[in-house]
Amino acid sequence: MTHSTNFFSSLYNYFLSEKVKNKSELVIIYIAIISFLLHLLLIGLVNLEIITVADHIKLLSNPIAAIYTPFSFILIYEVYLLLYYLPKSTSIYIGKQYEIIALIVIRRIFKDLSNLEVSLNWFSIKNDLLFTADLLAIVLLFFLIYIYYQLVKKSKTEKTTLITPEISRFISLKKTMATCLVPVFLVLSIYSLGHWLYESFFSFSKIVTDIKDINKIFFDDFFTVLILVDVLLLLFSFLHSDKFNIVIRNSGFIISTILIKLSFSTEGIMNIVLIVTAVVFGVVMLKIHNLYDSIEK
Repeated sequence: MTHSTNFFSSLYNYFLSEKVKNKSELVIIYIAIISFLLHLLLIGLVNLEIITVADHIKLLSNPIAAIYTPFSFILIYEVYLLLYYLPKSTSIYIGKQYEIIALIVIRRIFKDLSNLEVSLNWFSIKNDLLFTADLLAIVLLFFLIYIYYQLVKKSKTEKTTLITPEISRFISLKKTMATCLVPVFLVLSIYSLGHWLYESFFSFSKIVTDIKDINKIFFDDFFTVLILVDVLLLLFSFLHSDKFNIVIRNSGFIISTILIKLSFSTEGIMNIVLIVTAVVFGVVMLKIHNLYDSIEK
């Protein structure tokens, strides 16, 4: 048992320590910059007709679409941060989920910018209408995430948690779970990127018209894994606390994650409604949880 604990502890320090986090941030920044410049170069070569691509490859038709690429790598780093904060704070771990879905909406906005039809009939054009809805959604999401972190900060300043042996074991368990999620994240991201690149740039079958973007390939599967992790965390949390407000809060976070996962199977206004509802639900559950804590003092 001790050897196993030491093994996972070593892996955790190797993948999820603060030193590794800082290095990963630097690497992702450089990759994002280089990928952005390469994408711009490809678009330039296509526009100059030096290389030819199929008509369905919209990401090589407009320089604005190049912003989509660095945002994809920023999203990958956000997923890493989600794993990094999993053992440290359940509330911040959930907050990272909200940041990820907000960045996905932002990335979609940049992607759709290149396909806008600017006209007096703006609200009668479906794509322009959805673009407007995305703009309103990201403003609302940005504000909701701000409120969420304010509630997290207030909760931490008003409550000092005594680290009992049960809580210490629970933190160790979360570290093990986060460590196990790292290879899952790596395999899913490599497979998703390879599959998307092949279907987008090399496949000549009709499948390419059915593939919307990489979001549904990677994040749909990843959030399914997160739901399972959240349920396990809820069950194991009973080992150190069975307080009603904590149980309800964690259950609410699971529902919030499920709503985000469901958003990947929808499009248009319904997609936006599910995303905003998920974040609103999480904010409300955390607020009520804090109110419970205040009356117990």
